[in-house]
Amino acid sequence: MMRMPFTKAEYLERLSKVKASMSEKGIDVLLITDPANMNYVIGYDAWSFYVHQIVVVTLDDEMPRFIGRYMDAFCGAVKTTYLEKDHVHAYSDDHVQSTIKHPMDYMAKVLTELGYDKKRIGVEMDAYWFTAMAYERLKVGLPNAQFVNAHNLVNWVKIIKSDAEIELMRKAGKIVDLAMKAGIDALDVGVRQCDVAAAILHAQTVGTPEFGGDYIAIEPLMPAGETAGAPHLTWDDSRYTTGTTMYIEIAGAYKRYHCPMCRTISLGETSKQVEDVAKITVEGLNAALETVKPGVTCEEVEAAWRNVLSKYGYAKESRIGYSTGLNYPPDWGEHTASLRPGDKTVLQPNMTFHCIPGMYFDDFGVSISQCIRVTENGHEEFAKYPKELVIK
Repeated sequence: MMRMPFTKAEYLERLSKVKASMSEKGIDVLLITDPANMNYVIGYDAWSFYVHQIVVVTLDDEMPRFIGRYMDAFCGAVKTTYLEKDHVHAYSDDHVQSTIKHPMDYMAKVLTELGYDKKRIGVEMDAYWFTAMAYERLKVGLPNAQFVNAHNLVNWVKIIKSDAEIELMRKAGKIVDLAMKAGIDALDVGVRQCDVAAAILHAQTVGTPEFGGDYIAIEPLMPAGETAGAPHLTWDDSRYTTGTTMYIEIAGAYKRYHCPMCRTISLGETSKQVEDVAKITVEGLNAALETVKPGVTCEEVEAAWRNVLSKYGYAKESRIGYSTGLNYPPDWGEHTASLRPGDKTVLQPNMTFHCIPGMYFDDFGVSISQCIRVTENGHEEFAKYPKELVIK
């Protein structure tokens, strides 16, 4: 078995918390399809989530089960997780992208053979990897089961990180510092956007001399000029011109744990409006971060930012942050707590957030962010790159 990033004892502790949440919600069987949640529970880490796979957690079995494609089950799950071979099940390749067979047909058969066909079964209803067809085939294969929505059950368990997880995020913070520097160093008038992206991707991968980096859940986001108010654009092969304002939103990742960061850059002379908005953004970001401590709610953190904006006559529609950590494409967010009005999630030590108070306008945008851990009396910043507008 390959070395897992955590001890088996930690995985079993996580499993006990998941089972406690299942019991509280009256769920007998939990089918996990989110690859981050699968990783969290059993340590499985492979780019096999493009085909259907599940981890089965039940209240009456001490060990979870993995059900997936044959080449992933016995060549991957058995060799890289703590699962015993009799808790790994594999469907044949003729189930893959077939119009006749479906992997959920096999999964329903396994669950029936294990005696779970009449149980209350929780499924991650809004997970990217659990399709409408998968749900329909499960219902056909398990007609006597009661299906309930268990979306984000595991996500809420993993929102509080262990000290070992925090160490991985600290390493990711060191990687993102290097990747941001690499991108900004490569950025100049006449340089192609794709070449800046290449510098970032290289730095994200090679990491530091002590440890390398993982692939990132989101590709570098690099809107520039008039499109800088559209925060989720990537790159093309056009060349940067004098006076362009753009920003780079990236992350470092280590053992699938992410530390995101965003910085705004102006090439050459910049407008007073951009400089003013950047100063307001940093002031608001710092105000929000200074509010962070155990017992404070997510909406209170956002209110500190909003109060700064109101002084200058600005307002922002979207949230300013979210819980982050262990994840896979297409997102490094955990889909639980958000820093926005109405979110009354109470902050606790070792929760981790990406606070990203972007200001988006029709013809430009400014976004400067920080990834943090909630500490016993405040917050810890994982990355050290200066929180300021960069002018090159």
